[in-house]
Amino acid sequence: MNARTISNAILVVLTLLIFNPSFANDNADSSINSSTSSTININNASLEQLEKVKGIGSKKAQAIIDYRLKNGAFTEVEELTKVKGIGDKFIAKNRMLLATE
Repeated sequence: MNARTISNAILVVLTLLIFNPSFANDNADSSINSSTSSTININNASLEQLEKVKGIGSKKAQAIIDYRLKNGAFTEVEELTKVKGIGDKFIAKNRMLLATE
């Protein structure tokens, strides 16, 4: 590769980052965040699907599933605060990404 090819490649990457800032986030983090239009149904999501939500690791995902199995389906997203380790801040940040239906 010559210097011109490398310069052109750098220019393309910089253009993508400047005009599409989500390009950097999409490649750096596979978590679901507010720029994603899909939602996760907390009543039937698998462990792996729950882990894609930013702020939910394997322990919280398992706690959600355990709560769901013990108490039945969530009637509203805010009910997640009954799961240990999930609070109002989490709900506020992720409310638009989560659903009960």
